Amino acid sequence: KCSKLLDAYIKPFEQSFKTDRMSTLLVNPQLKEEYDVIYSEISKELDVLVKNLKSAAAIKKDIIKIFCEAFGESEKNFITLLLKIELEVNSTTESIYENIKYNEIFDAKIINFIKSKEFKSYISEYIKKYDELISESKVFKKGFNHNNAATIQKELKDNGYFDANHSVILNIDDSKIEINTSTELLQKFSEEQNRILENEELKAIFNEIDKKLTNSQLKGFRDLLVARPEILPELRDLATLNKNLWITYLSKNKEQFNVVINKYKVGQQKLKDIIEKAKNESTKWEKVVDIFNGRFHVPYTVAIENKEDAIIKETTPNIKYYFGENEEEKHSVDENLLWNILSQGERRALYLLNIIFEIESRKEANLETVFIIDDIADSFDYKNKYAIIEYLKEIANDPLFKMIILTHNFDFLRTVQERICGGQKYTNTFMAVKEPDKVTLERWDYGYISNPLKFWKMHLNDEYNLIASITFARNLAEYLGDDENKLALTSILHLMKNTKRITITDIEKIYKSIFHDIEEINIENKDRKIYDLIMESSNNILSQECEAVNLEQKIVLSIATRLLAEEYMLLKISEEETRDDWGNNQYAKLHKRIKKMHNIPEDSLEVLERINIMTPENIHLNSFMFEPLLDLSNEHLKQLFKDIKTIILKEELVTQ
Repeated sequence: KCSKLLDAYIKPFEQSFKTDRMSTLLVNPQLKEEYDVIYSEISKELDVLVKNLKSAAAIKKDIIKIFCEAFGESEKNFITLLLKIELEVNSTTESIYENIKYNEIFDAKIINFIKSKEFKSYISEYIKKYDELISESKVFKKGFNHNNAATIQKELKDNGYFDANHSVILNIDDSKIEINTSTELLQKFSEEQNRILENEELKAIFNEIDKKLTNSQLKGFRDLLVARPEILPELRDLATLNKNLWITYLSKNKEQFNVVINKYKVGQQKLKDIIEKAKNESTKWEKVVDIFNGRFHVPYTVAIENKEDAIIKETTPNIKYYFGENEEEKHSVDENLLWNILSQGERRALYLLNIIFEIESRKEANLETVFIIDDIADSFDYKNKYAIIEYLKEIANDPLFKMIILTHNFDFLRTVQERICGGQKYTNTFMAVKEPDKVTLERWDYGYISNPLKFWKMHLNDEYNLIASITFARNLAEYLGDDENKLALTSILHLMKNTKRITITDIEKIYKSIFHDIEEINIENKDRKIYDLIMESSNNILSQECEAVNLEQKIVLSIATRLLAEEYMLLKISEEETRDDWGNNQYAKLHKRIKKMHNIPEDSLEVLERINIMTPENIHLNSFMFEPLLDLSNEHLKQLFKDIKTIILKEELVTQ
């Protein structure tokens, strides 16, 4: 059955993870359907217009983006932009921009040439002369050039002005000349335009420009200017020319343009109503946000900003992050900035927001899923650790979902057992055991997971459990005010004058005094010294090739390593300074003293420093110190034990 299920691997942390399932969390698909019906009709006609624009401009890709950029607008405002220029498009008829392809001017190489200092100089000179000729013209004047004249002629012709037996009076050389036909008017305008463009000085300047257009990449631009020299004055304002070109393309497709505009206007009020409803619509995105804001303790809150767009347009919800405890102080923070200022645990909590979106959307889609959850609570504080465990419990209770939870965090494992499994014996808990050529999974005893200290006390016949339990028994004696037994047990954890004389029988007596419910410790030869048992057990651990999460073995190695290190330091300190009792924090005091000595090899000091860092918490064990000890690899502790033995042998020190 599992092979048919969808699997989802949830990593401990992945900053770039963004679920693609957010847009499926809709609560009212009817709004989306209503929106789609209206918008699909508009989109259908819009597609036709865009296709026609591509043909007119001779652009294959990104035409909407290029068009919108010409007017300083974003692509998402495409239709709004069309509405803005509606009047301009419908009032435009013939223009000097007819049949010009977009990249004949607005190619990157051509634009660079137009913006060059040399070309600007020539174009300035050309326009100066052109304006001079216009001002001297018998037909044109400043503000009324050949472009304006062509527009007027076409408007009169298209609107049947001359067909109605009307005429136009041109004022030429203070004489009134009556024009009765469109053809005659066009002829007068064309003659004057050609006269100006054929001016020898103007042509000379144009020829200088032409000489600069020898590059093959500018050949098309040259051909355009030769065929349409009236374009040259327009190059002084590229931004306006850019807009005018697009207005011309649209005006050549007025019919389709107006179909789009009319469709949009008819549907606009309906769309507004739908969008307004969508803003007020309750979605399951809000459920995810409520789960996150209500359960996780982070210095920010989360909100969905573009809910209406996400509902009706299937865009991903825009998640906003806010700092501030009340509405007056609230201010939004950019997500990238947020990642930079949050702690590791807070970043992981933010990552979980996307995970919750993924899980809730799978639930909504009724998708059976196997979740592989890898150390999801790593770096969390206790409040957030419990919050994610409670959420995992909800997942576990959903019949759609199955979970495989991976962790190296012993406290997290214990809490999962208690909270999710209700404290019942759970047979599907495994410990990974690493061997030289393979990794195997062994079932863990629930009692061991739930309370290792109690487990040791119930299984003192095991040598590792007996040694490990000394750490807890010592603390318990201290809590009980039992100074005699506390000192005896401390003598096993630190090298003192009687450390090597304490036997297993002595331990048994102490335990009966502290625990009361201990009867006999059935270990062979109870007259053996506990020190010898610790060293023997540690050497046995060294011979094991597999590595498993074994709390008591790590404690045994830590105790043995610390005892050898203290013995080494005591042997190296001069006879005058040797004393039987170094008091509390014996290792720290010895270590501080030996670092001041000049006859200690550097490699020995390095090993002693590592022991000082890695073993103290392991020896002074209580219920809150499982995690750091379990995180520490067996191999690290084995190596420490080997290193201190090697130092003692190398320096030929004799232990007593």
